[in-house]
Amino acid sequence: MKSASPRIVVILANLGTPDAPTPQAVRAFLRQFLSDQRVIEIPKLLWQIILNLFVLPFRPKTVAKNYASIWQDDSPMRSILREQVALLEQALSSQNPDLNLQVVPAMTYGQPSIHTVFDQLSQDLPDQIILLPLFPQYSATSSAPLYDALSQWVLKQRNLPALSIIRDYYQHPDYIQALAQSVRDFQAEQDYTGNGQADKLLMSFHGIPQPYADKGDPYADRCRETARLVAEQLGLSNEQWAISFQSRFGKQEWVKPYTSELLKEWATQGVKSVQVMSPAFSADCLETLEELEVENRDIFIAHGGQDYAYIPALNARDDHVALFAKLVQAQLNASREQFRH
Repeated sequence: MKSASPRIVVILANLGTPDAPTPQAVRAFLRQFLSDQRVIEIPKLLWQIILNLFVLPFRPKTVAKNYASIWQDDSPMRSILREQVALLEQALSSQNPDLNLQVVPAMTYGQPSIHTVFDQLSQDLPDQIILLPLFPQYSATSSAPLYDALSQWVLKQRNLPALSIIRDYYQHPDYIQALAQSVRDFQAEQDYTGNGQADKLLMSFHGIPQPYADKGDPYADRCRETARLVAEQLGLSNEQWAISFQSRFGKQEWVKPYTSELLKEWATQGVKSVQVMSPAFSADCLETLEELEVENRDIFIAHGGQDYAYIPALNARDDHVALFAKLVQAQLNASREQFRH
């Protein structure tokens, strides 16, 4: 029997993470992730040969070591996602006492699986499902696989609930304000002379292959707009900040400038201090805690830089969760009238 109050399920979904920092778990994760043709657009048969002969036999051991260096009780991304879910459910429930609200975590790859979440919802169908991908800048490589998962589930359903997807929020004023405030808060805690600023603020976003952008993926342009708005909010001159793209994979050209190359260039040009943030990530993970905070720091210092600091992702900050609540609340307000009849 349905509850007297409309039952609404909000799915908070991130990319994914291995189940453990071991080569076996990483191999299983990479097999699922890198087999998605949204991620790798090489012809499927050719890519499966490359994946199984040249990637999966070797890469998991290195990646597992990197995961082990950041692993605590669980993967940081999964731990942060669960915290975000709990806080968002608390915020939404307090704002909507007339609704039966539940917020659940999901991952595109790994656990908790988005496919499992949808299958479980089939057993007890809610009145509405709101899917919030935790990718501030839409990309066919990150957000679109969640659309695919939803579409696959829809095809199997006879009685469908109301459905909505929050595409992205790359220029939302509350998102920009939260990013800018995270920089101010970080700088207030630093030992730099003056006002806590470094010589440069670098906004490093996860990259995508340049051909994907050439085919119409809007991700890189959305990243540039996010970075511009954050710099504007912070009152930075063009000389005080820059945008770059990290996490290249394979030999093809990716969107530029590359984070590692820009840091080398700055260091050799005499830039002494850098603060780095990664606005594309809603939760700290391997790409921020190991690649950005450790690997790229080593690159900057090795080429003559002196001070390098990573500004954490927004994670479960109050202003970040408040942004999620505002995005979801807009969907709830839009559909509230239908639940009154």
